Amino acid sequence: MEQTFTTTEAAEMLGVTTARIRQMVLAGDIEGEKRGRDLLIPKSQIEKAKARKTKPGPKPAKKETKKK
Repeated sequence: MEQTFTTTEAAEMLGVTTARIRQMVLAGDIEGEKRGRDLLIPKSQIEKAKARKTKPGPKPAKKETKKK
């Protein structure tokens, strides 16, 4: 059986939040297995996510303030 990690452990390995790990599983980007209340991520899926070439999203536009 392959080694698995919790969402917290996987998030630390990938430098993202636990919410992002859950999003990745729901989107089908990586596979995870629900065991009880825990979502377990296989080591191979963490390595798959590490290998992906991704860029950060765009920075939010600055809001202009009205001067009176």
